[in-house]
Amino acid sequence: MKAYGKWFYLLGMLVAVVAGLFSFQATWLSLIVLLLAILAGIFYIESDNLVNGGIRYLVFVTVQGAFGAIPAVGSSLSSIFGAMAAFLAPVFLTALVVYFVKRFFTSKK
Repeated sequence: MKAYGKWFYLLGMLVAVVAGLFSFQATWLSLIVLLLAILAGIFYIESDNLVNGGIRYLVFVTVQGAFGAIPAVGSSLSSIFGAMAAFLAPVFLTALVVYFVKRFFTSKK
């Protein structure tokens, strides 16, 4: 299932980047990206990678804010990194929920 999760992650990231690049906003597209993010969070991200994922998310948000100052391509880069951060947020939130469920509700004592 981890192989499928990798494809969910890559496809979701690609859709988010293309949507951010062309400033395309639609409810159905947001739902597709959210579904891909949840599936990637369940099947691809492992619990030992949550700290690195959180740092990656914070870097994407920080870089998105910094790109706004670049005159020519700043708005495009800012929207791309914003879309990537919007995809990564539910990925790592889902992975965190999966971690807590496995740790506290399904562990054998």
